[in-house]
Amino acid sequence: MRHDPSHDVRRRRVLIGRAAQLAELTGALDRAAAGAAGTVLVSGDAGVGKTHLVTALAGAARASLGGIDALVCCVGVARLRMIADVTGEDWRGLFETNVEGPHRLLRACLPLLAPGAVVMVLSSETVHQPRTALGAYATSKAALDRLVEAWRTEHPRLRFTTVTVGATFPTDFGNEFEPELLTWALEDWSVRGLAQEEFMAPDEVAGVLAGVLGTAAAFPAVGLDHLTVRSPSPVAGTFGGALDRAAGETGPSGGTTPERGALRGSVHPG
Repeated sequence: MRHDPSHDVRRRRVLIGRAAQLAELTGALDRAAAGAAGTVLVSGDAGVGKTHLVTALAGAARASLGGIDALVCCVGVARLRMIADVTGEDWRGLFETNVEGPHRLLRACLPLLAPGAVVMVLSSETVHQPRTALGAYATSKAALDRLVEAWRTEHPRLRFTTVTVGATFPTDFGNEFEPELLTWALEDWSVRGLAQEEFMAPDEVAGVLAGVLGTAAAFPAVGLDHLTVRSPSPVAGTFGGALDRAAGETGPSGGTTPERGALRGSVHPG
Protein backbone atom coordinates (compact mmCIF):
# COMPACT_ATOMS: atom_id res chain seq x y z
CA MET A 1 0.00 0.00 0.00
CA ARG A 2 1.33 3.42 -0.92
CA HIS A 3 2.17 5.62 2.07
CA ASP A 4 -0.06 8.70 2.40
CA PRO A 5 2.10 11.54 3.81
CA SER A 6 -1.01 13.52 4.74
CA HIS A 7 -1.48 11.06 7.60
CA ASP A 8 1.83 12.26 9.06
CA VAL A 9 0.59 15.85 9.08
CA ARG A 10 -2.53 14.92 10.99
CA ARG A 11 -0.69 12.66 13.43
CA ARG A 12 2.37 14.83 14.13
CA ARG A 13 1.23 18.43 14.15
CA VAL A 14 1.45 20.91 17.00
CA LEU A 15 -0.56 24.12 16.65
CA ILE A 16 0.08 27.08 18.95
CA GLY A 17 -1.88 30.35 18.69
CA ARG A 18 -5.35 31.84 18.96
CA ALA A 19 -8.10 29.29 19.40
CA ALA A 20 -10.22 30.51 16.48
CA GLN A 21 -7.26 30.54 14.08
CA LEU A 22 -6.20 27.10 15.18
CA ALA A 23 -9.66 25.66 14.63
CA GLU A 24 -9.68 27.05 11.09
CA LEU A 25 -6.18 25.86 10.27
CA THR A 26 -6.74 22.45 11.83
CA GLY A 27 -9.77 21.93 9.59
CA ALA A 28 -7.82 23.13 6.56
CA LEU A 29 -4.95 20.75 7.29
CA ASP A 30 -7.38 17.86 7.64
CA ARG A 31 -8.85 18.72 4.24
CA ALA A 32 -5.51 19.32 2.50
CA ALA A 33 -5.04 16.42 0.11
CA ALA A 34 -1.41 17.35 -0.63
CA GLY A 35 -0.35 17.52 3.07
CA ALA A 36 3.07 15.96 2.56
CA ALA A 37 4.90 17.98 5.25
CA GLY A 38 6.04 15.78 8.11
CA THR A 39 5.51 18.28 10.91
CA VAL A 40 3.67 21.59 10.99
CA LEU A 41 4.20 24.12 13.77
CA VAL A 42 2.00 27.20 13.61
CA SER A 43 2.21 30.38 15.68
CA GLY A 44 -0.68 32.80 15.38
CA ASP A 45 -0.39 34.53 18.75
CA ALA A 46 0.22 38.28 18.57
CA GLY A 47 2.04 37.93 21.86
CA VAL A 48 4.81 35.96 20.18
CA GLY A 49 6.95 39.07 20.54
CA LYS A 50 7.18 38.30 24.27
CA THR A 51 10.32 36.35 25.08
CA HIS A 52 8.66 33.91 27.49
CA LEU A 53 6.04 32.91 24.90
CA VAL A 54 8.67 32.27 22.24
CA THR A 55 10.65 30.17 24.70
CA ALA A 56 7.53 28.18 25.58
CA LEU A 57 6.69 27.67 21.93
CA ALA A 58 10.15 26.40 21.02
CA GLY A 59 10.20 24.21 24.12
CA ALA A 60 6.88 22.64 23.14
CA ALA A 61 8.19 21.94 19.66
CA ARG A 62 11.36 20.37 21.02
CA ALA A 63 9.53 18.19 23.55
CA SER A 64 6.69 17.08 21.28
CA LEU A 65 8.34 16.93 17.88
CA GLY A 66 12.10 16.86 18.18
CA GLY A 67 12.30 18.88 14.97
CA ILE A 68 10.34 21.14 12.63
CA ASP A 69 9.79 20.56 8.90
CA ALA A 70 7.51 23.54 8.37
CA LEU A 71 7.05 26.70 10.41
CA VAL A 72 4.22 29.12 9.67
CA CYS A 73 4.32 32.53 11.35
CA CYS A 74 1.03 34.41 10.99
CA VAL A 75 1.67 37.03 13.66
CA GLY A 76 0.23 40.50 13.07
CA VAL A 77 -1.08 43.50 14.95
CA ALA A 78 -2.13 46.90 13.62
CA ARG A 79 -2.88 50.43 14.78
CA LEU A 80 -5.38 52.48 12.80
CA ARG A 81 -3.79 55.92 12.99
CA MET A 82 -3.21 58.82 10.65
CA ILE A 83 0.55 58.89 10.26
CA ALA A 84 0.92 62.25 12.05
CA ASP A 85 -0.86 60.72 15.06
CA VAL A 86 1.36 57.64 15.40
CA THR A 87 3.17 57.75 18.75
CA GLY A 88 6.41 56.21 19.91
CA GLU A 89 4.41 53.68 21.88
CA ASP A 90 2.52 52.74 18.70
CA TRP A 91 5.78 52.19 16.80
CA ARG A 92 7.26 50.09 19.60
CA GLY A 93 4.17 47.90 19.81
CA LEU A 94 4.02 47.35 16.05
CA PHE A 95 7.68 46.49 15.65
CA GLU A 96 7.80 44.32 18.77
CA THR A 97 5.04 42.10 17.43
CA ASN A 98 5.34 42.34 13.62
CA VAL A 99 9.14 42.37 13.30
CA GLU A 100 10.91 41.47 16.52
CA GLY A 101 8.35 38.76 17.33
CA PRO A 102 8.94 36.71 14.16
CA HIS A 103 12.69 37.24 14.54
CA ARG A 104 12.63 35.86 18.09
CA LEU A 105 10.53 32.97 16.89
CA LEU A 106 13.01 32.14 14.13
CA ARG A 107 15.99 32.40 16.50
CA ALA A 108 14.34 30.08 19.01
CA CYS A 109 13.31 27.53 16.39
CA LEU A 110 16.47 27.65 14.26
CA PRO A 111 18.15 24.68 16.02
CA LEU A 112 14.98 22.64 15.47
CA LEU A 113 14.50 23.36 11.75
CA ALA A 114 15.33 20.38 9.57
CA PRO A 115 17.47 20.85 6.44
CA GLY A 116 15.17 22.10 3.67
CA ALA A 117 12.46 23.08 6.14
CA VAL A 118 9.88 25.56 4.88
CA VAL A 119 9.52 28.77 6.88
CA MET A 120 6.39 30.61 5.81
CA VAL A 121 5.95 34.19 7.09
CA LEU A 122 2.72 36.09 6.43
CA SER A 123 3.06 39.70 5.30
CA SER A 124 0.55 42.14 3.81
CA GLU A 125 -0.35 43.68 0.47
CA THR A 126 -0.45 47.06 2.24
CA VAL A 127 3.34 47.10 1.75
CA HIS A 128 2.81 47.74 -1.96
CA GLN A 129 -0.74 49.14 -1.84
CA PRO A 130 -0.60 51.96 0.76
CA ARG A 131 -3.77 52.56 2.74
CA THR A 132 -4.63 55.72 4.62
CA ALA A 133 -4.36 55.28 8.41
CA LEU A 134 -2.41 52.03 8.06
CA GLY A 135 0.94 53.59 7.20
CA ALA A 136 2.62 52.50 10.42
CA TYR A 137 1.35 48.94 10.02
CA ALA A 138 2.57 48.83 6.41
CA THR A 139 5.96 50.14 7.50
CA SER A 140 6.33 47.33 10.04
CA LYS A 141 5.34 44.74 7.43
CA ALA A 142 7.86 46.20 4.97
CA ALA A 143 10.50 45.75 7.66
CA LEU A 144 9.28 42.16 8.12
CA ASP A 145 9.79 41.51 4.39
CA ARG A 146 13.39 42.73 4.64
CA LEU A 147 13.89 40.60 7.76
CA VAL A 148 12.83 37.46 5.91
CA GLU A 149 15.21 38.34 3.06
CA ALA A 150 18.06 38.59 5.56
CA TRP A 151 17.25 35.16 7.01
CA ARG A 152 16.98 33.69 3.50
CA THR A 153 20.37 35.13 2.54
CA GLU A 154 22.19 33.85 5.62
CA HIS A 155 20.46 30.43 5.83
CA PRO A 156 20.28 29.13 2.25
CA ARG A 157 19.65 25.54 3.37
CA LEU A 158 16.22 26.60 4.65
CA ARG A 159 13.34 27.64 2.40
CA PHE A 160 11.85 30.97 3.44
CA THR A 161 8.56 32.04 1.86
CA THR A 162 7.10 35.54 2.27
CA VAL A 163 3.32 35.31 1.83
CA THR A 164 1.61 38.55 0.81
CA VAL A 165 -1.98 38.33 2.05
CA GLY A 166 -4.92 40.30 0.66
CA ALA A 167 -8.24 41.29 2.24
CA THR A 168 -9.66 38.48 4.39
CA PHE A 169 -12.93 38.17 6.35
CA PRO A 170 -13.76 37.43 9.13
CA THR A 171 -10.72 38.05 11.32
CA ASP A 172 -10.05 39.94 14.56
CA PHE A 173 -7.50 42.18 12.83
CA GLY A 174 -9.37 45.42 13.38
CA ASN A 175 -11.41 44.68 16.48
CA GLU A 176 -9.81 47.58 18.36
CA PHE A 177 -9.97 50.10 15.51
CA GLU A 178 -11.85 53.31 16.26
CA PRO A 179 -15.18 52.89 14.35
CA GLU A 180 -15.49 56.45 13.05
CA LEU A 181 -11.94 56.52 11.70
CA LEU A 182 -12.35 53.05 10.22
CA THR A 183 -15.54 54.07 8.39
CA TRP A 184 -13.75 57.08 6.93
CA ALA A 185 -10.69 54.96 6.03
CA LEU A 186 -12.80 52.36 4.21
CA GLU A 187 -14.39 55.10 2.13
CA ASP A 188 -10.95 56.52 1.36
CA TRP A 189 -9.61 53.09 0.35
CA SER A 190 -12.63 52.68 -1.94
CA VAL A 191 -11.94 56.01 -3.64
CA ARG A 192 -8.37 54.83 -4.24
CA GLY A 193 -9.64 51.69 -6.01
CA LEU A 194 -8.73 49.27 -3.23
CA ALA A 195 -12.20 47.78 -2.62
CA GLN A 196 -12.96 44.39 -4.13
CA GLU A 197 -16.32 42.70 -4.63
CA GLU A 198 -15.42 39.76 -2.39
CA PHE A 199 -13.07 38.92 0.47
CA MET A 200 -11.10 35.74 0.97
CA ALA A 201 -12.26 33.42 3.76
CA PRO A 202 -9.67 32.51 6.43
CA ASP A 203 -10.25 28.77 6.13
CA GLU A 204 -9.74 28.91 2.36
CA VAL A 205 -6.51 30.89 2.77
CA ALA A 206 -5.35 28.31 5.33
CA GLY A 207 -6.27 25.52 2.92
CA VAL A 208 -4.18 27.04 0.15
CA LEU A 209 -1.18 27.49 2.46
CA ALA A 210 -1.50 23.92 3.75
CA GLY A 211 -1.57 22.69 0.16
CA VAL A 212 1.54 24.72 -0.66
CA LEU A 213 3.33 23.24 2.35
CA GLY A 214 2.43 19.75 1.23
CA THR A 215 3.64 20.36 -2.31
CA ALA A 216 6.88 21.97 -1.07
CA ALA A 217 7.56 18.95 1.13
CA ALA A 218 7.18 16.67 -1.89
CA PHE A 219 9.74 18.71 -3.86
CA PRO A 220 12.51 19.65 -1.41
CA ALA A 221 14.85 20.93 -4.14
CA VAL A 222 12.46 23.77 -5.05
CA GLY A 223 12.19 26.98 -3.04
CA LEU A 224 9.28 29.40 -3.10
CA ASP A 225 10.55 32.83 -2.11
CA HIS A 226 7.35 34.82 -2.59
CA LEU A 227 3.65 33.95 -2.69
CA THR A 228 0.67 36.30 -3.03
CA VAL A 229 -2.84 35.24 -2.00
CA ARG A 230 -5.70 37.62 -2.72
CA SER A 231 -9.28 37.50 -3.95
CA PRO A 232 -9.61 37.21 -7.74
CA SER A 233 -12.78 39.32 -7.62
CA PRO A 234 -12.87 42.63 -9.52
CA VAL A 235 -12.53 46.09 -8.00
CA ALA A 236 -15.80 47.48 -6.61
CA GLY A 237 -16.99 50.98 -5.84
CA THR A 238 -17.26 50.33 -2.09
CA PHE A 239 -16.67 47.59 0.48
CA GLY A 240 -20.42 47.37 1.20
CA GLY A 241 -21.19 44.52 -1.18
CA ALA A 242 -18.30 42.40 0.03
CA LEU A 243 -19.33 42.94 3.65
CA ASP A 244 -22.92 41.98 2.85
CA ARG A 245 -21.93 38.82 1.03
CA ALA A 246 -19.42 37.78 3.69
CA ALA A 247 -21.94 38.33 6.47
CA GLY A 248 -24.86 36.79 4.63
CA GLU A 249 -26.90 39.99 4.75
CA THR A 250 -29.76 40.30 2.27
CA GLY A 251 -30.38 44.05 2.34
CA PRO A 252 -29.12 46.60 -0.21
CA SER A 253 -25.33 46.66 -0.32
CA GLY A 254 -25.19 50.43 -0.21
CA GLY A 255 -26.96 50.73 3.13
CA THR A 256 -25.28 51.09 6.50
CA THR A 257 -26.44 48.85 9.33
CA PRO A 258 -25.18 48.42 12.88
CA GLU A 259 -24.25 44.85 11.96
CA ARG A 260 -22.12 45.99 9.04
CA GLY A 261 -20.51 48.63 11.18
CA ALA A 262 -19.47 45.99 13.68
CA LEU A 263 -18.23 43.70 10.94
CA ARG A 264 -15.97 46.34 9.50
CA GLY A 265 -13.69 46.02 12.49
CA SER A 266 -13.06 42.38 11.63
CA VAL A 267 -11.94 42.87 8.02
CA HIS A 268 -8.25 42.25 7.43
CA PRO A 269 -7.41 44.68 4.59
CA GLY A 270 -4.27 42.81 3.64
